[in-house]
Amino acid sequence: MNRLDRIRGQLAAHGLDALLITGEYAEAYALDFRGEGVILLSGDCCHYYTDSRYLESASGQLSGCCEIHCVGGGKTHVDLATAEIRRQGLRRVGYQDEVMTLRAHRRWRGALGEETELVPAGDLVLSLRAAKDGEELARMRRAQAITDQTFQEILNDLRPGVTEREIAARITCCQMRLGARCNSFDPIVVSGPKGSLPHGIPGERTLRGGEFVTMDFGCMVEGYCSDMTRTVALGQPTEEMERVYQTVLEAQRAGIAAARAGLRGCDVDAAGRAVIEAAGYGPYFGHSFGHSLGLEIHESPNFSPSCEDIIPAGAVLSAEPGIYLPGRFGVRIEDVICLTEDGCEDITGAPKELIVL
Repeated sequence: MNRLDRIRGQLAAHGLDALLITGEYAEAYALDFRGEGVILLSGDCCHYYTDSRYLESASGQLSGCCEIHCVGGGKTHVDLATAEIRRQGLRRVGYQDEVMTLRAHRRWRGALGEETELVPAGDLVLSLRAAKDGEELARMRRAQAITDQTFQEILNDLRPGVTEREIAARITCCQMRLGARCNSFDPIVVSGPKGSLPHGIPGERTLRGGEFVTMDFGCMVEGYCSDMTRTVALGQPTEEMERVYQTVLEAQRAGIAAARAGLRGCDVDAAGRAVIEAAGYGPYFGHSFGHSLGLEIHESPNFSPSCEDIIPAGAVLSAEPGIYLPGRFGVRIEDVICLTEDGCEDITGAPKELIVL
């Protein structure tokens, strides 16, 4: 079953005659195409509205799965889609309430009039995106393999005197050289006392002996993300640095061991968090144990204390506990795992035992 059929199969359960897809990630999920367009999907047909910049690509890639229409000549996406909605007599049309702006909603509402009800339906596609199919997972494996190899190569560049910003740039170049389309987010490279900043920005600070360096980075392959964090030591770490590192590693392993489909996100978070709390570092682990990723680097559901959602089989999430001691140092270790009915598969291949350079 292709993804359009999966979405179409959910229309009746949501009480909808059709669905408007206006967000770029939902468009990429439904059509495996990014063209800044609008999809109108009903039980009988699929219409895709785009402009001249994407018309040739859409005609080549989407032929056979939907009717393609080019906006222009005074006719907008709204005009063309509204005409088709009226032609089909659609009464309840879902829309992506998580991405549609209030201004856009007013425009659609005004064009459709009283005959058609716009129904919030963002969860329809989001819930389907939570579980990756075989092709999605294959792309994520390829992205993760590039990130793994990049880490191995970057180890050769980590030495005193090199700046955080230089390492971040080398990560980007390496991932692109190995086949990535782009970074999945701006690389995080922080060293020494800046390691206590979970999302610190690489700067002109130079790497120094006796300190940790934390690198958080990923790439995109055919629209899908990878993500990984590794913390390494330049020179011999102190006993406390080693103790913190081993605590984070034990916490990550505990969370991964607990992770399986059918659990709530908060259950997995609790398994990892308990290790850090038992070691006395509970106040220094402020973020969640992990997040879903796929077309976007942050998706849902999550391994967080507040997530009561049941994680489905096929969900791909990060496992990234950390300890951050303000003004001193920090440690984060992150892998990407795919949940199954009886556990999970770690698709990250880079070593995570403490590396001392």
